[in-house]
Amino acid sequence: MRRRQVLNGIASLPILSTTRLAADTAPSFLHGVASGDPDQESVVIWTRMSGLTKSHSVSWQLALDSTFQRIISHGSETTNQYQDYTVKAVVTGLEPGRNYFYRFNCRGFTSPIGLTRTLPKGDLDSVGIALASCSNYAFGFFNGYDAIARDHAVDFVLHLGDYIYEYAATGWGAQTALALNRGHKPINEIVSLQDYRERHAQYKADPDSQRMHAAKPLLLVWDDHESANNPWVGGAQNHQPGEEGRWTDRRDSAIRAYYEWMPIREPDKGADRKAFWRSYRFGNLATLINLESRHTGRSKQIDYADHVHQITSQADAAAFQRDTMGAPGRTMLSTDMESFLSDELERSKREGTAWRLIGNAIPMARIPVPNLEETGISMPEKPGVVPGVSADLVWKGKWGLPLYLDTWDGYPWAREQLYSLCAACGVADLLVLTGDSHSFWANKLTSVGGQNFGIEIGTAGITSPGDFIEQGFDPSTAGQIDEAFATQIPDVRWTSNLYQGYVRLLLTQARVTTDYIAVSTVNDRHYHTSTIRQERIIRDDQSLKFV
Repeated sequence: MRRRQVLNGIASLPILSTTRLAADTAPSFLHGVASGDPDQESVVIWTRMSGLTKSHSVSWQLALDSTFQRIISHGSETTNQYQDYTVKAVVTGLEPGRNYFYRFNCRGFTSPIGLTRTLPKGDLDSVGIALASCSNYAFGFFNGYDAIARDHAVDFVLHLGDYIYEYAATGWGAQTALALNRGHKPINEIVSLQDYRERHAQYKADPDSQRMHAAKPLLLVWDDHESANNPWVGGAQNHQPGEEGRWTDRRDSAIRAYYEWMPIREPDKGADRKAFWRSYRFGNLATLINLESRHTGRSKQIDYADHVHQITSQADAAAFQRDTMGAPGRTMLSTDMESFLSDELERSKREGTAWRLIGNAIPMARIPVPNLEETGISMPEKPGVVPGVSADLVWKGKWGLPLYLDTWDGYPWAREQLYSLCAACGVADLLVLTGDSHSFWANKLTSVGGQNFGIEIGTAGITSPGDFIEQGFDPSTAGQIDEAFATQIPDVRWTSNLYQGYVRLLLTQARVTTDYIAVSTVNDRHYHTSTIRQERIIRDDQSLKFV
């Protein structure tokens, strides 16, 4: 079968209910198949067995054709309750840059067919990468995933985090979830290992998610909601120890479930499971380095609410940004992460690789809020928006304060350290690929001293809504706010918080073409896509520029 036939076959698979599962003793593949974490000679393939109550062997096959007439590798893995009946195999001895089909079998029951790909080697003309982020089950259908699965220009998917969300069924998105029958399971905020496993299972049971996973190999970055909102090394904004126990227990449960349910390689024995960073080589065309910025090096976030009464003038705002936000030692990355990044940048530069990509969960560019009062925009009257706190865009714009403090803007000292590291490696041509903000972005990356370090491309959420709409602005006003960012903020070339969708990067030796692809709706499974903007990026001596 060709790729479209494979996808259509996956689309027709029945999605069995939890009730059916409880009564069914035959093994089944309710969560589909997935692949990811490839290199030039190997790839991870994944599935999960439902209906088992004891340890079982699960066989797998990898073939050059979808009919499995040309099987080139096979094996078996044992799964049991300890690993939540998930199955992973690292298939080795493969050829670089080649497509492979794979499937699993248990006791005579066969999984859907998946299509995967190894990383290319040597001279390479082009590669297509989809950027995805912020896939909140409660906020709508994963139409963006379906569109990625059917996008023949996409070879790999870089998921930039917030793959799941931890909130209770009565939490953020509950009203939309009720209308669409997409309430979170379990209904409570997830805290325990079993909670995280059940939430991952719900997301993997979604048919659009299954189509994407079966069609494309994934490269992964985690952000905050895979554990809890806004974590740092010692806790998280959405973790209350008095009610939810120790943060380290919750964090470790979230990470364990992530490794179980995602198509990624297990860490070496004795290695730190929190140290989830990777480097991928796309021949001589690109190096992709994925950062870990949540659990291994991040200092505690600053909250506007704790400082609002100190800021009554521009001098106060400047002092706050300089002395509080910009305090030396407020780190984002661990020293081990920085060493890995430095080594990979130097190697990429030394080998003459054309592009250096950074997989980055949170916005990196300098994005202060423009003065919205001067444009006649005021905050809508909405419960929960208190003047002088994080949701108050107009207050932040009055003092020229950053849009978010959980992003690199809240850690300016750490961002300058990152740029200094790049400068020491002779690198000023970063192409930073970013999720988290539920908005599309095309940004320049400049240091405080004005040196250009590259370009940032940000993707909107798969389902999570734009913040300005969430704060109560009508779409017309939200669009005006986007325009104010683009016209008033030097490092913002363009942005839009009005859409859900994904970004498609097409890299060639000469340029990178960036398509911002929106889905028409996430409230109905019938949708269409449109490219709302295209950017082209070229190299200008040792830096990058938009053309």
